[in-house]
Amino acid sequence: MAHDGPPELDRLLDDPDYAAAAADAMQALSAPSRLRLLARLHAGPASVGELAEAVDMEGSAVSHQLRLLRHLGLVTGRRDGRQVIYELYDDHVAELLEQVVGHVEHVRLGLPGRTMPAAAS
Repeated sequence: MAHDGPPELDRLLDDPDYAAAAADAMQALSAPSRLRLLARLHAGPASVGELAEAVDMEGSAVSHQLRLLRHLGLVTGRRDGRQVIYELYDDHVAELLEQVVGHVEHVRLGLPGRTMPAAAS
């Protein structure tokens, strides 16, 4: 089924399971603590201890959030001796964070939103 939007968005319209998976990923970004962890990982890989220090959280709370982010495919972890080093899953996650920050700044500055073309008469 063709739609008027960008072709890559058609899957959200046409596949309810795909839309649910996308909503789960977006919901993961709804917690400030998870956004802060992702922002720290945007700067580079880190251990739970390094993340806890960077975002001023307990290590157990960081581990809990990382399990969720890992389950949703937003971060990945690799064992390095006795610790796990986490990083963003891929560049899409980094771009998503950058887009969120750009959007928030756009709104905070009161810049105009999208302009819709005038309807043809």
